[in-house]
Amino acid sequence: MSVRKSATASVRRVATLASTTARPTTERERERRRIAILCLPFFALAIVAGFVPLAMLVRISLAEDTIWMEGWSLEAWETLATTPAYRRVAWNTLWFVGLATGVSVALGVAVAHVLEKYALSLERLVVAAVSFPIALPGIIVAYLIVVLLGRQGLVTNAVAVATGGAPIDLASATAITGLFLGYVYSLLPRATMVLRGTYAEINAQAEEAARTLGASRWQTFYHVTLPEIRPGIVAAVILTFRSGLAIFGTVLILQSHRVVTLQIHEETSVGSYSPDIAAAIGLVYVAFIVAFTFVGLRFVENDAVEI
Repeated sequence: MSVRKSATASVRRVATLASTTARPTTERERERRRIAILCLPFFALAIVAGFVPLAMLVRISLAEDTIWMEGWSLEAWETLATTPAYRRVAWNTLWFVGLATGVSVALGVAVAHVLEKYALSLERLVVAAVSFPIALPGIIVAYLIVVLLGRQGLVTNAVAVATGGAPIDLASATAITGLFLGYVYSLLPRATMVLRGTYAEINAQAEEAARTLGASRWQTFYHVTLPEIRPGIVAAVILTFRSGLAIFGTVLILQSHRVVTLQIHEETSVGSYSPDIAAAIGLVYVAFIVAFTFVGLRFVENDAVEI
């Protein structure tokens, strides 16, 4: 079949599908119409808030004149591809967010394990404390880090009293350690909430069987529990990594490490105004997020437990 005939057949199938969805005569077609109606608000929102702005970003990144949106140019993309500073920003973003994601998910596994496997008298209070950072804007998280690790911070002054050092030398709020602590504090509750849902679906009989056969707690966790929560770990990694890439307020206040969100802010600020480069960075960012999500979801599957 030629390409033209194939395209014509595809158009006819789409037209037939649209016609039967609009005027259903069978139960299957009526179900399809209900699905279409329920999904319509999402697709309308996705078009208005997602696809249209993305199309505008493409146009801005290729515009010769970004003020009047005239002409075409690849200058922004060439600058993005050939300037070492932008590659350093990309690398800084990946390793920093990747490390924060790994630590957050590891801590999330420990917290979710405690919450789901042990009877805690103050469980609701612990859950509230763990989930609390989700509601905090990044700017507030940054100020919390300053309150703790700044020159007049509580931890800084406590360490200064204990060691005899100067608070100004011990302050680390605007160092990379302070920023890393802010990232982990923001990402940990997201990982924990995802992993708690996975823990709720664990086959407890398999764990009990392993314990009955003489396995220690660690062996039971490693050989039985961990394989069962692996899809949840992958889902937590996807969620926290994407969330980490989007953090801006914390980076803006602490500014100890240049990442993508901070770079986009600088490209759109007065003095270094380059909207075409900012648009190109944004498009690369979106493409990477979409590709990362699709690749990550391939690993989210419920594995059988082998004892």
